[in-house]
Amino acid sequence: MKYFNCDYNEGAHPKILEALQKSNFEQTEGYGMDIYCKNAAEIIKAKCNREDLDVHFLVGGTQTNLTVVSAALRPHQGVLCAETGHVNLHETGAIEATGHKVIVVPSKNGKLCAAEVLKVYKAHWNDDTHEHIVQPKMVYISNPTEVGTIYSKQELADLYSVCKDNGLYLYVDGARLGYGLCAEGNDLDLPTLASLCDVFYIGGTKIGALFGEALVIRSEGLKEDFRYILKQKGGMLAKGRLLGIQFKTLFTDDLYFKMSIHANNMAKKIKEALLNKDIKVLIDSNTNQQFPILNNSIIEKLKKKYNFAIWQKVDEDNTAVRFCTSWATKEEDVEQLINDIKKLI
Repeated sequence: MKYFNCDYNEGAHPKILEALQKSNFEQTEGYGMDIYCKNAAEIIKAKCNREDLDVHFLVGGTQTNLTVVSAALRPHQGVLCAETGHVNLHETGAIEATGHKVIVVPSKNGKLCAAEVLKVYKAHWNDDTHEHIVQPKMVYISNPTEVGTIYSKQELADLYSVCKDNGLYLYVDGARLGYGLCAEGNDLDLPTLASLCDVFYIGGTKIGALFGEALVIRSEGLKEDFRYILKQKGGMLAKGRLLGIQFKTLFTDDLYFKMSIHANNMAKKIKEALLNKDIKVLIDSNTNQQFPILNNSIIEKLKKKYNFAIWQKVDEDNTAVRFCTSWATKEEDVEQLINDIKKLI
């Protein structure tokens, strides 16, 4: 069975395992106060071209999201996100479990636009009984989105402008950030991202790390007491150096971006081959997630040999699926998938 269902099936890049093994018997301070976490944080700040950032390392994306929301919001406040947003659909109500409502905003291709955010914000404050309604205070977006699309620099700038003008935090979930920054047509980079949001994270779990996310905070208000919240939410790893070592390795010799480019290239091969066979896609994605629309009979035959995600029913005979590539995807496996689909058409 070949797996194209997600981008974290494999363990970790060999260089990360090598670095972890090399440091195994070293004695370091715990809870992220070790030299590896400090070095990794300095590297990330340098990559973002800013010294005024706080960097914290957490184990997973859901944990990171609920910790950030908990730190940012008061009990009566909520977070705005697209209907396809991860915090809305795929975190088992983790945000609601912290006592905060997820406020769903209409979106296109998985992306929020500034106009829709402003519309929801104004609707709240124009309501004479607004104190009876959850107050919007944070805007959550993913880049890339859950459907593989990416934000442009202008789109992000417009969102941040609305947030800044109206006292909202802008939070960018970067679980697959490398795939977005290395995507064809992307015009964002880490320095730009760091200047156009209050807080974001650099995903490692889905891009070659054994586990881990690097949270980057620019907002002074969010920096205060963040480690208290981090500990309270179970995010302060005792053996924190395991995270620091991984991110130090990921950002040595641009390994993070090299792995992202590889995954995107493998996904591009799938996309181009299918488009050449007149197979339509549900969403036009230039990242590592591809969403072809296949006949249900083809899907059933492919499932005998490949593991992939069933995404969305299109009509009675056709369904959109998701093929997801990773840093470790083998080109020969991609070629085999393409050939097998071609034979079934």
